[in-house]
Amino acid sequence: MAGSAVHPPPGPALKKSDFHYDLPPELIAQAPLPERSASRLLVVPPATEEVADRGFEDRVFHELPELLAPGDLLVFNDTRVIPARLYGQKTSGGRVEILIERLLGGAEVRAQLGVSKSPKPGARILLDAGGEAEVLGRDGEFYRLRFEVPESLEKWLLKAGRLPLPPYIQREAGHDDDTRYQTVFAREVGAVAAPTAGLHFDQPLLDALKARGVQFGHVTLHVGAGTFQPVRVDELDQHVMHSEWLNVGAGLIEQIQRTRAAGGRVIAVGTTVVRALESAMRDGHLQPYAGETRLFILPGYRIRSVDALITNFHLPESTLLMLVSAFSGKARVFAAYDHAIAQRYRFFSYGDAMLLFPSPTEDAR
Repeated sequence: MAGSAVHPPPGPALKKSDFHYDLPPELIAQAPLPERSASRLLVVPPATEEVADRGFEDRVFHELPELLAPGDLLVFNDTRVIPARLYGQKTSGGRVEILIERLLGGAEVRAQLGVSKSPKPGARILLDAGGEAEVLGRDGEFYRLRFEVPESLEKWLLKAGRLPLPPYIQREAGHDDDTRYQTVFAREVGAVAAPTAGLHFDQPLLDALKARGVQFGHVTLHVGAGTFQPVRVDELDQHVMHSEWLNVGAGLIEQIQRTRAAGGRVIAVGTTVVRALESAMRDGHLQPYAGETRLFILPGYRIRSVDALITNFHLPESTLLMLVSAFSGKARVFAAYDHAIAQRYRFFSYGDAMLLFPSPTEDAR
């Protein structure tokens, strides 16, 4: 499996608590703005010795073409979110909530179950939307299920499943979420959470970027339910990273090589793109790769695959905040978060975005 946990170089041991910050709850965005590209964009240029915690620019996301140059390459994650939440009842009694974590092919899935008593292999769940699911076995916190439904599972889920909004959004998914919690370029079915940096792009913005001479490329990384799981240990070298499936194709690697040879920049749209590209690195070079990754990027790891990163604001003590801190430097990122809180930016999946540049030093602690 590509991308095992990455340990930083010798130095003070990193702890989960090192990545805590206090966020006023009212800054957690509960719904998207009416227009995707109307979100705010905090531009965070590289820190210098003279300007360690300043130099931030408060922009609007639709101004992104002004910040990029002809020949730059934006890399998107083209995964598509499936309506992965279902409800039912065990034949032996008791309600069940099913959150599909991954489609395994055919009618089988890996899923988390919300249930009062863990079902054993062979147990059957009567689904509220019709049909049944059989429990085949268990692997840690996940169960393997086989569905018995009247059509292909993917097609059936589009009608029967509910969109699994993140747990910090304190409402049920509505009709608008079916569209807005999906990027406009989503095509490869398999995620249970959106690659949220991509949610800010609408077709007029993509057209403006293309007119600017910016190129587009794509990876696929199916975001799993593990992205919402908290880090449960304080010593980060003890953390076991969740696994996700990705595909980095040869065509994208050729695009990246041409871009850099011509002096252009590679800009990742989201942390999932960074994780995919870094998982495809072999001996310092990108190689085509399709498969699983458990790559855990934290300060001390040098990200080499991209030159800039567009990303949303991430939860305190999350692995995504650790990845961003590895890219731009922890002190720089936390100064930017302080600025964003003071300026009342909107946080998390339906919130605002940042444009980040790398730390000028190899060790981004």
